[in-house]
Amino acid sequence: MLNIARIRNGIVIDHIKAGQGIKVFNWLGLDRASYTVAFVVNASSKRMDKKDIIKIDNTIVINFDILGLIDPNITVNIIEDGAVTRKIKLRLPQRVENVLSCKNPRCITATEGYIAHIFYLDNPERRTYRCEYCDELRAAGDFI
Repeated sequence: MLNIARIRNGIVIDHIKAGQGIKVFNWLGLDRASYTVAFVVNASSKRMDKKDIIKIDNTIVINFDILGLIDPNITVNIIEDGAVTRKIKLRLPQRVENVLSCKNPRCITATEGYIAHIFYLDNPERRTYRCEYCDELRAAGDFI
């Protein structure tokens, strides 16, 4: 069994779908971290069979909406003084702004650069979002 030191104060991002952890790792810029980060790929899981885990030995700011776009089944554990003080269950956000971009060349966001790209959750099962302005569909994972 793999043994990784306990985190005193930091974050554990758990229940990442196996193979998707690298997206989270890269999005958070953890390759440039000056603190300890453990990235475990294909860890055994009773609930998921296999999963990825990221342990961050530091407190950082995370946009949970974007993390939910990557994988809505992720659990984020906040660690303080060596103990889990908070568990955050992610979900697909209902609305995202300036995360996805509209690919429709006739959309107002294509011609007016100052307008925010706003998308609303269209179909949770398919993980698709609809542009507020032109109804163009985008998949949740398209921003990565």
